[in-house]
Amino acid sequence: QVQLVESGGGLVQAGGSLRLSCAASGSIFRLNAMAWYRQVPGKQRELVAAIYSGGSTIYTDSVKGRFFISRENAKNTVSLQMNSLKPEDIAVYYCNAVDDISHYWGKGTLVTVSS
Repeated sequence: QVQLVESGGGLVQAGGSLRLSCAASGSIFRLNAMAWYRQVPGKQRELVAAIYSGGSTIYTDSVKGRFFISRENAKNTVSLQMNSLKPEDIAVYYCNAVDDISHYWGKGTLVTVSS
């Protein structure tokens, strides 16, 4: 089992920055990837960014060049640096981790961007 706890959400003005962090505990040595997803009411949860065990990363097109995912293995954390935030980035952001058995999810953290 893996437990994930997000932090760092909040309210920011358009153009501003926020940094989300996710602390992982449990059987983290089996993880193949960690990621951030986001969801707005009435829409499917979408992948924002992912980082794989080898260090490679992927981003959804709408955040490329603005968001950056990183993993700090020594602290068992994954972070999402979000720059140049836009109102369309408003969502609940969820931390996700994947091993050979399952997906694991945090409870989410709300990001609000004022225009």
